[in-house]
This record gives sequence, structure tokens and C-alpha cells, in this order.
Amino acid sequence: MQSPLFAHNEQQTQDRWSLQNGQMLRVALEGTDDILARKGAMVAYQGLVEFDAEYRSNQQARARAHTGEGLDLMRCHGQGTVYLANLAQRIHIMDVEQDGLTVDSSYVLAMDSSLHHEVIAVDSLYGISGSGKYQLNITGRGKVALMTSGMPLLLQVTPDKYVNCDADAIVAWSTSLRVQMQAQTHSSGVWRRRGNTGEGWELSFMGNGFALVQPSELLPPQNAQIGGGLAAQYGMGQQGARGQNQGNVWS
Repeated sequence: MQSPLFAHNEQQTQDRWSLQNGQMLRVALEGTDDILARKGAMVAYQGLVEFDAEYRSNQQARARAHTGEGLDLMRCHGQGTVYLANLAQRIHIMDVEQDGLTVDSSYVLAMDSSLHHEVIAVDSLYGISGSGKYQLNITGRGKVALMTSGMPLLLQVTPDKYVNCDADAIVAWSTSLRVQMQAQTHSSGVWRRRGNTGEGWELSFMGNGFALVQPSELLPPQNAQIGGGLAAQYGMGQQGARGQNQGNVWS
């Protein structure tokens, strides 16, 4: 039997974490080094590998209920090789060290079980319901696999060069950075969603570190059902577009 498909063979490597291709993660397990992965992300495995739902502490459960931010994880353990993917998104492996990593939980595919994660609040002057208000802080030493829609851009932040990113395009950043959420509009238009330019809500990063941006902005779906009240009409609060349309691409 012949086919171009046979060119996509398993990639042989000695690395524990590696990419089978741009959209599939390969992790080798040796019995003592569990990983935590997004629930349902396993697409194949070899060897004696088991998958168990990861326990969520009371603090994590309260944070998830209050903020909507958090990870639904499964623990992968045993001896063998596991392959992970999610909607053919681009996958990137990062080493988390002393500085830590702040990321939207929707972009996390997998991480070493030795890493610690908790929900943190990001400064938001106007309390806008959308990306940037609550994020996931990952600390410790280990590897984490992030997902992006398309190939991302890594921007270096230094004391003499701060970076502003669209709150709907930012994926992750160094935890050591100082962050402020702001509206880049004239004062007369600040309460109009994204003003008159199609741009507006952004995160400003200062300090030493990096910011990772994807070439895709998460936007509300067509004919999204907006909640009631004045605040909801501008996308704010639990009755805003985000609060009323959980589970769609904008969430």
C-alpha cells in the first residue's frame, strides 16, 4: 500500500516533550513524571498509560465559580507515549522558571504536574467583561504547552520599551511584568464598545519579560444574545455578551 500519508510517521526523539507536528504534542511518560492535560485532549497513546480526572481543590473550585477562569484537567500517568491536540491549533512548548507565566486558561493544552496554577485578577479600570480581567498564573519549574490560532508573535518588554496588546489577542506573558488594562479611546467614546475605530480595550505591559500575541482576535459571534441593562449593552458585567454566551469562540 502506498500513500503520501506514510510520510507522516511518528517522530523519533529522546526529548520528553516534543512536537509530532505543528498541531500535535508528543509526551513520553516514564512512570514517575505525570503530566496534566486538558480534558479530552488525548488523540492517541502507546504503552501502559492511564488517564484520571484531576482533583480540584476547594480554593480552585471557588475561583472557577467566581471568575469563570480555571482548567478542567486530566492526569496522564504510566509508561508510554501520549499524543495531545485540540482543534488543530498551533502548539508551542515553553519552559516555566522563576518568573512564572500568566496565561488565559483557554490556551493551555498540558503542563508538568510539578507546576502550580492559580487564578489571579488583572487590573481593569472599567471592569470590562472580556479577556484580561482574570487569568491563570503558572509557577514553579517545568514545561507547559500553549495553543494559538495561527503562528504567534513574541514581543520583548524592557524598562525602556513597554508593549500594548489587544486584550482579545494576548495569549500569555511573564508574570513579573506590570500590567494595566485600559481603553485606548477618546473620553467621549470610552463607554462605546471599542470606540469608533474597532480598537480599544488593551493590556499595557511594563518591566522585563515577554508578551505572546496570536494573529486572531476573539470576537462575539454573529447575532449574539446580549443581556439586559445599560451595562450589558456595552459588553460589561455578567449580563454582557461574554456572560450570556459562555462556550462560544469569544469565551
